[in-house]
Amino acid sequence: MESTHSKTVGYVLWIFGFTGSHRFYFGKPISGLIWFLTLGLLGIGWVIDLFLIPGMERKAELRYKKGEIDYSVAWILLTFLGYLGIHRMYMGKWFTGILYLLTGGLFVIGWAYDFCTLNTQITERNAELGERGGTPAPAPERLIEG
Repeated sequence: MESTHSKTVGYVLWIFGFTGSHRFYFGKPISGLIWFLTLGLLGIGWVIDLFLIPGMERKAELRYKKGEIDYSVAWILLTFLGYLGIHRMYMGKWFTGILYLLTGGLFVIGWAYDFCTLNTQITERNAELGERGGTPAPAPERLIEG
């Protein structure tokens, strides 16, 4: 099985875990949003996640398929440069990438939306690229796991 999500990247994002970024990365947008709104369940959930990251990584590996667009690169770009749309340009979404660049990630709302949907966007984009002769990737599962 080829790797889609890195445990190391998960731990780097965990450092900012009170924002829920590591949970978004591993495909858990609901709990990521809860972590963001409660500062990692007031820090308690953040500490517990230190031990839960290996399991989150295993589940993400089973759920998402590798393709031309690397999940870890896209997530790092989103986390640190998302308001500039660099992650969208990396995925080949040039129009919305430039739009984000000119509007500060569509006034930060688009940036927040991408935190909840980036894994699905990458999977869909990899499937599109696979259909055009790139690395084959199956269509995404439409599951949201909290």
